[in-house]
Amino acid sequence: MDGGTRDSRRPTLEAVATRAGVSRATVSRVVNGSMTVATDMRAKVLRAVDEMGYVPNQAARSLVTHRMDSYALVLTESAGRSFSDDTFFPSLVHGVSQHLDAAGKELVLQMVNSQRSQDHIQQSAAGRYVDGVMVASALGADPLTHRLVRMGVPVVVNGRPRGRLSVPYVDVANAEGARLAVRRLIGSGRRCIATIAGAQDVTGGIDRLAGYRAEMAAAGRPPRVAFGDFGRESGSAAMEQLLADEPHLDAVFVASDLMASGALRALRRSGRRVPDDVAVIGFDDTAVAWYAEPPLTTVHQPIHDIGRTMARQVLRMAGGETVEPAVVLPARLVIRESG
Repeated sequence: MDGGTRDSRRPTLEAVATRAGVSRATVSRVVNGSMTVATDMRAKVLRAVDEMGYVPNQAARSLVTHRMDSYALVLTESAGRSFSDDTFFPSLVHGVSQHLDAAGKELVLQMVNSQRSQDHIQQSAAGRYVDGVMVASALGADPLTHRLVRMGVPVVVNGRPRGRLSVPYVDVANAEGARLAVRRLIGSGRRCIATIAGAQDVTGGIDRLAGYRAEMAAAGRPPRVAFGDFGRESGSAAMEQLLADEPHLDAVFVASDLMASGALRALRRSGRRVPDDVAVIGFDDTAVAWYAEPPLTTVHQPIHDIGRTMARQVLRMAGGETVEPAVVLPARLVIRESG
């Protein structure tokens, strides 16, 4: 068989070894990703693999390496609902998927909406059907993440975990981002600045509220707070509450773009003009902000990069590396027309 001809039968490791002029063990190490093979020998093996069309048997490979090359991204039910309404979670999934694909790994997307689904994810990890787990926007104490960590499963979470759970995480500088937004509103001469805070069972909501309070305190301003759940309807309801409580309100920092879009709707219904009467700044910089009326000034968080970083970290952990306990990406203010 010449160098440009592929055998119609499935080539074996032995055949690849013969073509490359190396041992079967060397071929096995190369196709299983070992970095201990000399560069010239690796090149010979890879050339033979390409010429012969050799495809590793994944089942057999998994028995040898104890790796499935699959990684789970776990989304909460509330995250799933946001797919039809927001671009945060689709962007996060895309970032994770892009990095895993470049590394030759498979993404398994799993939704948590019941105890049964939590048990299924735990069983998949325990059975080593996935090599690691990424958890997006874990709520409260998040018992699933606790159980996975205790089992020794490589786990990375999106957002600083609550409580004493020690697990690597990837986050944005939420508090500093909120402070940037409030600083902008104060600097533009706004006097009565409120916030619509996000859910307080996730650290993103907690930290953004803390950043608002800190910047207001630094400026000697009293805080004015209404609460939402990061969703559009809650933003609308919270804005109506603030307007009733503070008729002279002239600015609001909103802890998510989706809530901010609801706040804009409530302001229009009340006859307030944005930004003339009330300035509005959101958080996330998703498509919701781009297409708002008026386009929304917002705090940008690098959602795609958060996903890529989560995937990179969990791959490193699965490979036996020690990773940083926290990777916090910077936030920045994007100025548009609303504030």
